[in-house]
Formats: sequence, structure tokens, C-alpha cells
Amino acid sequence: MNWIYLNKNNEDQYIEMFAHGSQCSTTQLETWNYDDSNDPIVLRGIMKHKIFKRCWQDNRPFRYMDTGYFGNRANFRNPHGVKMWHRIVDNNLQHGKIISRPDDRWKQFSININPRHTGRNIVIVMPEDKPCIVYGTTAQQWLDETLATVKQHTDRPIVLRERNKNRQVREAVPFTSLLKDAHAVIVYNSIAATESVLGGVPAFVCAPSNAADPVANRDLAKIEDPWFPDLDLVRAWACHLAYGQFHNRELRDGTAARILDKTKELSYA
Repeated sequence: MNWIYLNKNNEDQYIEMFAHGSQCSTTQLETWNYDDSNDPIVLRGIMKHKIFKRCWQDNRPFRYMDTGYFGNRANFRNPHGVKMWHRIVDNNLQHGKIISRPDDRWKQFSININPRHTGRNIVIVMPEDKPCIVYGTTAQQWLDETLATVKQHTDRPIVLRERNKNRQVREAVPFTSLLKDAHAVIVYNSIAATESVLGGVPAFVCAPSNAADPVANRDLAKIEDPWFPDLDLVRAWACHLAYGQFHNRELRDGTAARILDKTKELSYA
């Protein structure tokens, strides 16, 4: 299969890595024409939404790359919180249904799966505008509607986790610190939903596609009595996600392509 690796301005280092590991070259996005072939596409970043929406319409295979679910925050293996891990999804934006996977890739992260704990606050994670635009809303509109709905069903304190483009400023107050007294976390499409469930806090997800869907809630009317999955289900979900995200090294050496090609018949969608 001849994949087309779309490279914006020929400057996308992660697309370059993935193409190199797949023994392919990249194609500059600005000079590429969708209609020149029916070959499957590799693209990175949600602002390529016109392309992947057309792929959905035409049933054209594609692989979508974006930030990985775990491993990118500062930790003992990644002390500076450098982006090292990238999710790659066949024909969708997020990994959805849980598919049984070995635990080898998950165990390398040494992340605890915590039982549910109780807290007082509702934490709302403010999204960026980019994913909201893709689904026909804005971050502020989503926030206003979410606050209005939540306040109909609870009088718990609400803590807003605002976005900040400066990662150092954002990480000055670690998200995990907000989980210590959290009753539930509400996100649009944020990776924070994944961190919440692993941290033992029920998550509510609102975007049409979110990797935490199999272990999260959607009905905000149930904010006072949220569902939380059992730990076996959380572990199966974590193992699945670990098989859909790849380190920079694995992009370059072909591991990512080999795993994806081996398991694509199972689908990640």
C-alpha cells in the first residue's frame, strides 16, 4: 500500500520520522492534490479536518497522528516533559472501542491505575478552540453551555482548568493536583480525561470522539452520581491505548508502522 505522508511546509519532523521508518518519502501538503490518486493518507494535526472529513466521505483510508495519551508529561523518564509519544489512529481521530492487547507496552510507563476516590470539586478542563471548531462550536460556547447544565444538577464547587499556550505556565500547577479533591472531571476532547480515569476520578467527555469513551460518562445530568469503571476494564483500556501510541524512536525505526500494519485488521476506530 502506497501511503502519502503529508508534510506541512516540509517542516513536520514527526511525519518525517514516521515516513522514514516506513521507508517512504513525504509529500508537501501545499503542493498536493487530493484528487490525483486514491492512495491512503497520513496526516498530523486536527486542523487538517477538511482532509480527513473528505476521507470519511469517500471511504478513503487514512492515518491520523497527534499527541499521545501518556508519557509526555514530565516524569522520571522524561524530566522536561518533551513531546515523545504520538498516537496514530486508523481512519479516526481517537482510539475508541477496547481491543484486547498484551500489557507489555503499557507496563513501560510505570503509571498506577488508581481505584476511585471521592472529592468535593467538579473540575472543568477548558479546551482549545481548534478541536471545537472542527465540531462546529467554540471553546467559550462549550464552556458556557457546560456550566449552565452542570449548575442545574449540582451545587458543588467548580474549578476551571484554563488553557495556556505556554506549557511551563500550564504545568506550574500540575493537573494531578486538581484531582486530589475532585468529584468528577469534565472535558471536551482533552487527554485530561485519560489522566482522570487513571487517577481514580470519574470523567465526563463531550466531544464526538474521545479516547476515554469506553471508561467515561457522557450525560452531565448524572454529575452527582457518575459511573466509574472497574479496574480490570481500566487496565484493558490502558493496554489498548498503549498499542496505539508510539515513541519518536519507534516512528524512526519502523516499529510504529510494523505494529499498525500487523493490527490494522482489528481497527482502532
